[in-house]
Amino acid sequence: MPSLRHSYTVTVPEEPAAFPPDKPGMRRKSPSLSRSKLVSTFMGLIINQAKNKSPQGLVGLRNLGNTCFMNSILQCLSNTPELRDYCLRNRHRTDLSSSCATSAALMEEFAKLTQSLWTSVNNEAVSPSDFRSQIQRFAPKFVGCNQQDAQEFLRFLLDGLHNEVNRVTVCPKVPVEDFDHLSDDEKGKRMWSMYLEREDSKVVDLFVGQLKSSVTCTVCGFRSTVFDPFWDLSIPVAQKSSGEVTLKDCLRLFTKEDVLDGEERPTCNRCKARRKCTKRFSIQKFPQILVLHLKRFSDSNIRTSKLSTYVNFPVKELDLREFASESGERPSYNLYAVSNHSGNALGGHYTAYCKNPALGEWYSYNDSRVSPVSSGQVRSSNAYVLFYELAPPPHSKYQTCRL
Repeated sequence: MPSLRHSYTVTVPEEPAAFPPDKPGMRRKSPSLSRSKLVSTFMGLIINQAKNKSPQGLVGLRNLGNTCFMNSILQCLSNTPELRDYCLRNRHRTDLSSSCATSAALMEEFAKLTQSLWTSVNNEAVSPSDFRSQIQRFAPKFVGCNQQDAQEFLRFLLDGLHNEVNRVTVCPKVPVEDFDHLSDDEKGKRMWSMYLEREDSKVVDLFVGQLKSSVTCTVCGFRSTVFDPFWDLSIPVAQKSSGEVTLKDCLRLFTKEDVLDGEERPTCNRCKARRKCTKRFSIQKFPQILVLHLKRFSDSNIRTSKLSTYVNFPVKELDLREFASESGERPSYNLYAVSNHSGNALGGHYTAYCKNPALGEWYSYNDSRVSPVSSGQVRSSNAYVLFYELAPPPHSKYQTCRL
């Protein structure tokens, strides 16, 4: 087992829940704890907890028959700190949509499963059978024991969870507005606001970002922009004749300028005719959790094939400012989970590498088996879905303490 010499992120709450509000004329008997004493006390609690019982979150999931794709994604989501806390504190119950209050079984089973993974005292593998029954009701394509795609499962799951805890109870009518007179920044903000008027949940808070698509006419130079929400980004795997392929190579391929010609020519709003255009993507709004799907599988008329190219991706400080729509943004992300696929397009096996948020160490989740791994082992040619968390800005309320 890894040692207890880790980094921990400590949040000092503005109003600690342990103390009730002061009544008029009354004062607390003891003075407020200093920041150093509070951090020391917090670290002591973590050490004592680790000494007295097994670390939490190191629990495997039983394979119910080709359900490794599901287990891999569930472990990645279980190690998403804010989503885990949302389930552990049962906060999802306050967000249940009125229309789904009596049928929010998917969210409830997901929360129960997350709680089992984080409150088990013996680290014995648990069965996700109840959760599986609910996801199959929501998405019948997952009925049976056929192998499924992990990224596709993730999209269905997040959509189902969002629908049940959507804070919007009555969707407003779609307004007919002309945004062409607005700047790109103002247009993006207006489109994002309109999206939240319909889709607003903890799942959206964490996983949804906004993509900007710019189409430019090569004849008159007119440029039109469209802003769309995204839950993840499916990026092509770059190919090189020599040298390693990096994650930024793949992102540059995703955001590079494409030419729309022939049957793909769109209609230019200024020319009022179909014209040859160029199209380019950029990220307008970066999500708290950035999910990057490496498109390793490709379909052809003959058969499906898989790319096993090794993509070198950073574990810390993924700098994405070159892909931002606004030049002033400096988004930086840290990796915390990877869904892996080993094998080929005809069959294979899914596992996960996750960084335990309490211990700060990496672990391999292979169905019911959980074992420690080094951060260097996380990078492999089997990496399929990458989970990154937005790093807090410098000088924030978060402080890192080392033992």
